[in-house]
Amino acid sequence: MPKYRLLAPGPVPVPERVLQAMARPVLHHRAPEFIPVFEAVRADLKRVFQTEEEVLILASSGTGAMEAAVSNFVSPGDRPVVVLGGKFGERWAELCTAYGAAPECVDVEWGQAVTPEAVREAFERVPEARCLFVQASETSTGVYHPIRELAAVVREHPDRLIIVDGISAVGVHDLPTDAWGLDVVISGSQKSFMLPPGLAFLSLSERARAELGRATGPRYYFDLRKELAVQPENQTAFTPAVSLIFGLRESLQMMLADGLAVAFERHAMLCRATREAAVALGLKLYAPVSPSHACTAIRVPDGLDGKGLVRRLRDVYGFTIAGGQGRAAGKIFRIGHIGDLDAFDTIAAVAALEMALSDLGFPIKLGEGTRTATELLRDFPPRGG
Repeated sequence: MPKYRLLAPGPVPVPERVLQAMARPVLHHRAPEFIPVFEAVRADLKRVFQTEEEVLILASSGTGAMEAAVSNFVSPGDRPVVVLGGKFGERWAELCTAYGAAPECVDVEWGQAVTPEAVREAFERVPEARCLFVQASETSTGVYHPIRELAAVVREHPDRLIIVDGISAVGVHDLPTDAWGLDVVISGSQKSFMLPPGLAFLSLSERARAELGRATGPRYYFDLRKELAVQPENQTAFTPAVSLIFGLRESLQMMLADGLAVAFERHAMLCRATREAAVALGLKLYAPVSPSHACTAIRVPDGLDGKGLVRRLRDVYGFTIAGGQGRAAGKIFRIGHIGDLDAFDTIAAVAALEMALSDLGFPIKLGEGTRTATELLRDFPPRGG
């Protein structure tokens, strides 16, 4: 069997140091020894989210934090504005509908970023709307939405909230929560935090905290008021994922060791090298204008089996990437740049892609992509974390 290499946009490769931290004996979450660990990760999460406000830790996937954001800020009959344009934008709309709201959807062509003007027009159509739900990085399409500009549109009315799915953006893009006035930002452990799935994070602005009592729909486990009452005291309302939190302490130290700017630059460079390598191979990018640095989405060439390409990379060459989702299924493939990856992982992924494309009959010149990626990355520090 080929060596297993994970370059999906989540879950991601986990560093050995983090795995070792999670392998320690399980500590009881009410034990005194757990308090300083939880306190340390809370403080470091604030640094990564670039906020002075509270960042809550939930035992769930990222979708759990999305549901918490909806159930705590949306009431039955509300008309929140939701940006579509991908599988996870659609998830915002589905969650709002599940909680009895009637979202005003801003439909965006997949592979394109939403414009601030389109969001402003949605608020004009529904002036009673109190929330904007949007992805920063739409993982299903490889698009980055203009969050800073969208926040400015939301701030045109003092009572509105901007709620951002930053699951694959926090730690990847510069997303300064406080400086941009973002009210709720969520993320998940299985992305830039270099952990297995199982933890979700959710920052709350002062405006957001003031709104927590307004929603009239049901909530229990994801009632953020319960967590806000205890997490500042380094406790949790329910049993936390103790082993993952020990791993989180290590991964946060790794992320912050060189500063966030280095992490942002690394993701940007791995993304650029992959995109330019794909173009050098004669491939077309799915998000040509506003790319997410978390993953690169590439169109499957005409006549090729997209799912077959993903299978061949996995079964023959040992590289796990991701195919398309929803309406993009079979039409694109996605190569991740997050987790414990470095320049050599990206170059190797491009080499495997060349070989798989050649196997399937796509006319390429072997080495064109790897040469392009190598030239871009040769002077970039080849380190992960």
